[in-house]
Amino acid sequence: MSDNTTPSRSAPVDPEGRKTAADKETAPNRSTTRLDKSTAPDEKTAPDKSTVPGKKTAPDEKTAPDKSTVPGKKTAPNKNATPGKKTVAAKSTAPGKKTAPDKNATPGKKTVAAKSTAPGKKTAPDKSTTPGKKTAPNKNATPGKKTVAAKNAKAPARRPRRGPRFSVARGWFPPLGTKGKIALVVSLLTGVLTHGYHLFRYPLYLTDEGIYMQRAWSVLRETSLSPYTYDYDHAPLGWITLAGWAFPLPKQFETFGSAINTGRFLMLLVHIASVYLLFEIARRLSGSVLAATVTAFLFNVSPIAVYFQRQVLLDNLMIFWLLLSLFMLLRREVTIRAVFGGGVALGMALITKENAIFFVPTFMYLLYRRIKGSPSHRFTRTLWPFAALSPIGAYVTYALLKNELLPSGFDFDLNNPPADHVSLLYTLWWQLNRNQGTLFSHTGLLQTSWLVRDKVLLIAGVCAMVICLWIGVRNRRRNLGFLVAGTLAFGYAFYLVRGSVVLDFYVTPLIPMFALNVGMVTDRLLKGSFASRFMRGAHSMIRVAVPSFVAILLLASPASGYLVHTNTEGRTQIADQYQSKINLTGMQHAQIAWVRKHVPPNSRIVMDDDLWSQLHDIRPFYPYAHSHWNASSDPDVRDKLFKKKWQYVDYIIMSNKMRRSMMLNNGDGRENWILKALQNSTRVWSVTRGNIKLEIYRVQ
Repeated sequence: MSDNTTPSRSAPVDPEGRKTAADKETAPNRSTTRLDKSTAPDEKTAPDKSTVPGKKTAPDEKTAPDKSTVPGKKTAPNKNATPGKKTVAAKSTAPGKKTAPDKNATPGKKTVAAKSTAPGKKTAPDKSTTPGKKTAPNKNATPGKKTVAAKNAKAPARRPRRGPRFSVARGWFPPLGTKGKIALVVSLLTGVLTHGYHLFRYPLYLTDEGIYMQRAWSVLRETSLSPYTYDYDHAPLGWITLAGWAFPLPKQFETFGSAINTGRFLMLLVHIASVYLLFEIARRLSGSVLAATVTAFLFNVSPIAVYFQRQVLLDNLMIFWLLLSLFMLLRREVTIRAVFGGGVALGMALITKENAIFFVPTFMYLLYRRIKGSPSHRFTRTLWPFAALSPIGAYVTYALLKNELLPSGFDFDLNNPPADHVSLLYTLWWQLNRNQGTLFSHTGLLQTSWLVRDKVLLIAGVCAMVICLWIGVRNRRRNLGFLVAGTLAFGYAFYLVRGSVVLDFYVTPLIPMFALNVGMVTDRLLKGSFASRFMRGAHSMIRVAVPSFVAILLLASPASGYLVHTNTEGRTQIADQYQSKINLTGMQHAQIAWVRKHVPPNSRIVMDDDLWSQLHDIRPFYPYAHSHWNASSDPDVRDKLFKKKWQYVDYIIMSNKMRRSMMLNNGDGRENWILKALQNSTRVWSVTRGNIKLEIYRVQ
């Protein structure tokens, strides 16, 4: 056997009965280099120069094990020694001689190995022993007691303490995972199905859809914000977006059959993108895939959501920009790019529809919590409002360049609107001072429109909003997600109930906020209701089974009206938005077909805005077809074309409930001449289905 290998059996015994360490190929008194901590395996190291042979330790003293070893003794292994490496005895130690034990060593006892050294390994000798000196006993060592090192060596190593796995303020969001990805894909497919099926047939084309597509047509065809005088009633980004969507399409506005159909297909794409953003926002605010799934489910399936989110509305585009801004603020790291992008997205929402301003306080608070303590917080809190105000600044600059920012003489008298030119600030002041009856009356929209379509989401959303506010206010530091969700819903609900003029589709931005609150509260209730051991064991199964059962009830129960409902005849049938036999827009297409067949193109027509694009963008064109809104308010149409006399009207095309709109708009008598033309006319075409009635009148 070679001299260089160390036997695996126990070390040999010297003549006095003590165990000695085998020397690895070191000659007595030979000078070698010092052992380094990072010595590679199988490398031979030099013994220590400082050990002294022949010295004994003080008797009956127990001392802590020393790092230095002496030939003939078992020593504590070195803390830095790597398991599997062999060490060498001290340089100057002669074979057969006794060395001075360590101060902490006790005669007749074996010292305890260090924590990190594996048993049975030999360690490097100590460098600090002095030749010819006896070591002093350790003053703190107690006879018969084990040393601290021994206690620590036997104690099991503690696991490192885990930090919090979820924090909205710090951006500690759990990963999406496989289940989360499956839930997200299912949510997206559900949105495509519920909002895409029957898209071009239900609901009926509405006035506001026609207005926005009419203005998008003007942007694309005439490079102006409106075919009529633009009075700053709404910020223009919404129909600019519609024009940008139609521009690259093969047939532009007629790609999907009509201008409103083309806009509705864009609403479908916007909804799918909003589902993704809302799913991720809910998951990051709650830390739960279940909360995100419930939120997306309600956002996809709610009848009131399907009804309004299919329509070409500025509110749907505003929701997308708001969710995008919120998503940017909920990234893992609040980078300069995320802050700037979130600010710009919020500014885009504000110039899409101005009522997005009621979400701004929540966004500001979330930004404050996210950047608090950040080294760049001063720069970030300045960059975000700058980015948000940039789109608004462009809008204001447009009005300023056209000399339409301020009214003439700074006159904001609501009883005397400016006559020489329109004004952005005057219009905003007028909108702020508009007043209407309360929503809670028996004739209000809450009773007549919203609760009729979906009482489940609205009632559950209000309750969930209150719970989120309570949870969030109690502990703002820990429950930031609940506080954000609750205040988002509360801010916009305050806008709806404050008493201003509210149209039925104004509820649209509240739908995703209520869905978010319901999803987060559902997840919290399911997490907090498992106190017993039995329920804890069934936790994962029940947390999936309970929401699934509730979802089935919502879909199958006629009382909810989600998939089936009870019609006026008392029969249970599938909901209108999924019933292929219902073709409401087909009635309007039939109305247009009759006009093209029987009405000359040069006829002067008063109608509603839902048909405007089809009569102006498809041959034969009807250049003198105008809505009753513009015919009664725009001076060029009212005074030059119709001369404000009923005798100059040839046809009146009546949309559903157009007569009621004319009566409501006639508070100052502006539509008297149109109503008189209607009295002096003959009905030449009509179609009725349920409570929907379309008519065409020829004026005598």
